[in-house]
Amino acid sequence: MSSYSTLLKTPGVARIISAQLLARFPGGMLSLAILMHVERQTGSYANAGLVLAATSIGQAIAGPLTSRWMGRWGMRPVLLLTTVVCTASVTVIGIVPLAVIGYVVFGLLAGLSTPPVQPAVRTIYPKMVNSSQLTRLFSLDASAQEIIWVLAPVVVTFVAMQISTSVGILVAASILVLGGLWFISLPELGRVRIPRSRRAFGVVLKRPTVLLSTVVGFLMIATIAAVEAGVVANFGHGGSEAGIALAIFAVGSLAGGLALGHLAIGPWALASRIVIIVVGVVLTPLFSGLWGLSAALLIAGFGIAPALAVLFAIVSSTVKFSDTAEAYGWVGTGQLIGAALGSSLAGIAIDTTGAAGAFWVASGFAVAALLGAVIGRRWHPDLRGREVGPIPDTEPISISPSS
Repeated sequence: MSSYSTLLKTPGVARIISAQLLARFPGGMLSLAILMHVERQTGSYANAGLVLAATSIGQAIAGPLTSRWMGRWGMRPVLLLTTVVCTASVTVIGIVPLAVIGYVVFGLLAGLSTPPVQPAVRTIYPKMVNSSQLTRLFSLDASAQEIIWVLAPVVVTFVAMQISTSVGILVAASILVLGGLWFISLPELGRVRIPRSRRAFGVVLKRPTVLLSTVVGFLMIATIAAVEAGVVANFGHGGSEAGIALAIFAVGSLAGGLALGHLAIGPWALASRIVIIVVGVVLTPLFSGLWGLSAALLIAGFGIAPALAVLFAIVSSTVKFSDTAEAYGWVGTGQLIGAALGSSLAGIAIDTTGAAGAFWVASGFAVAALLGAVIGRRWHPDLRGREVGPIPDTEPISISPSS
């Protein structure tokens, strides 16, 4: 733990982690807030699901696109523009009575304008610490984001149920503004300039490590989404058991990130961490009680943050600095698609076979993620004793012939 204490004492690190967590906090609130609000306004969960699908599609499209814009126009202008548009779109959904198509349009616009905070901060990290600390910083970041997934749904559900769904959305919009402005104002954003990429949009996906991280990240997040759906279906909406189990799932991830974040990243690093997830997830169909299921989730969670940290590190170490933001955008898009697919397939399984069906779906995704990591080992860099930071961008220098 002393290594993390030293890391947090590095100038700017604690500040940027805190600011980006607040800026991303609405990401854990808005899906649930929009779901509850649209269902209450239209009387249909199908309509609410349609709006969420439009939002997710917008986010998936925007991820790599707005991340690439940061290299063209700078981080602050892109983050400020997207924050303003996203806040306005979400506010309209929260306070203006609309037909379903109106909610869909503004949901899509909110998704398209989701601020690219995550790609921005993960592009900045390598410029803040030395290469020996970067893996720990990625691990700390992946662990800290569990705070979002534990607290955000609790906050928005409490506000929506105790006051109104409109207020729930407005609270999320307010945090979006406050967190976004704090993050945008940080001096680190002024010190780091992403060079403009000379490659065509999407070419970075030809990098094996980016493709590996996108595919494995997609399968990992699909696993998590299916598990979460199964937990909710297993305990229902009437008690606190689902919240307790999911909190333990997140605590496992937090503990794993802190415990394993200092380990060197060898060619089997990703696969070895995903094995932990697989062991825990394949146990989930065997339990329906709170403590048995929570124990399985604690094991599974222990591998999540460490695996995500490896994904971020292998992208950072194998991509030119000008391409890192777009690369992280593609990884984020893969994760968004995974969340949508995992939830939808788990929902189908729940309707046909009950909560255990969702856990079997999650087990299938987890095993697929492990197979992807094993097959992708040939492209997995060995970072033991190597620089973890991005490849510097270089430009040809004109040299005048000597006279």
